[in-house]
Amino acid sequence: MSTGRYAAFLRGMRELGYVEGKNLLVEARFVTEFGPEPLSELAQELLRTNPDVIVSSGGAYTQALKVATSTVPIVFVVSVDPIGEGLVASLAHPGRNLTGLAGFLEQVFPKHVEMLKLAVPRLSRIGVLANSRNATHPGLLKDIEAVGRKNEIQVVRVMGDSLQGIERAIGTVAKERCQALVILGDTLFVQYFRQISALANRNRLASIYSGREYPEAGGLMSYGPNFSENYRRAATYVDKILKGAKPADLPIEQPTTFELVINRKAASAIGITLTQELLFRADKVIE
Repeated sequence: MSTGRYAAFLRGMRELGYVEGKNLLVEARFVTEFGPEPLSELAQELLRTNPDVIVSSGGAYTQALKVATSTVPIVFVVSVDPIGEGLVASLAHPGRNLTGLAGFLEQVFPKHVEMLKLAVPRLSRIGVLANSRNATHPGLLKDIEAVGRKNEIQVVRVMGDSLQGIERAIGTVAKERCQALVILGDTLFVQYFRQISALANRNRLASIYSGREYPEAGGLMSYGPNFSENYRRAATYVDKILKGAKPADLPIEQPTTFELVINRKAASAIGITLTQELLFRADKVIE
């Protein structure tokens, strides 16, 4: 699905004085097949265009590019943990050919549980949708399980690395009598937000993701950074690199604001009443 993130990057470039066809040439690639081989092939295809800099959405994309080149500058738009993922040496001094923006989403998931408890006061069981191919998900799952134990909430892990896998996973969450669903950050899941939200609503699961594109696609809630803003901000890194800066010397930018977005129609579909406390905390309510 279109999330507007790519458009946000182009807007950021225009704000800095770049015009496609005049002083900017963009070779955009969008993945339709996921997995190590398709991503490796895509990385090689991009390198054959002799780019001055590559912008990566993050996750497995960035890892594939990191393997493919140690010289072409890479700007990642989202990384859960740039150091832990082996992308950079430090936040202040990345030290390699990669730099960009961090998400640090491990700080977000305790809030996800908190918001779900406000939506479902007697919350006792939540499902967590992860991708077995995402290297950051095992750590995030442990973080959520730790939060669950503190709140006496049982966590059910489910995996999906394709649309069919996602459908089976959400079916399992429903069969396990979960009341809510936490969706971990993954580009695959972004592609299927409409299907995920429809399945969650149909199974009366209060669902939450870290980016506002999810409730905009029909899901119940999101809490986290504004990822479209990350894409716009990525343009500043590209600008500096094109003007001679080295990725190794450009500090990693961290999120400073987090937003709560709620979809009222999804709440009605699930059959929950949005409390005044939850609505008061919301930065945006989609009617």
